[in-house]
Amino acid sequence: MANTKSAERRARSSARRHEHNRAIKSGLKSLEKGFTDAAGAGKKEEALQALRLAVSALDKAAKTGVIPKGRADRKKGRLAARLNALK
Repeated sequence: MANTKSAERRARSSARRHEHNRAIKSGLKSLEKGFTDAAGAGKKEEALQALRLAVSALDKAAKTGVIPKGRADRKKGRLAARLNALK
């Protein structure tokens, strides 16, 4: 339990940020799944569009500190490699 006013504020702020980050991570997973489904079905154009959306979201999440930059780069590379394997 927080003992000071500033600690109470930090706890509230931390809880808000936690929920915000969880929502962003959930959205990232949905975008990755959309790409994976399109790539698995062999739909190159849909997969390319899904890849663009996923890369944009990964970059934004890394920029704002939701996920580490290295993780974003690794996921982008793996998704792009999967798209290139389709062609």
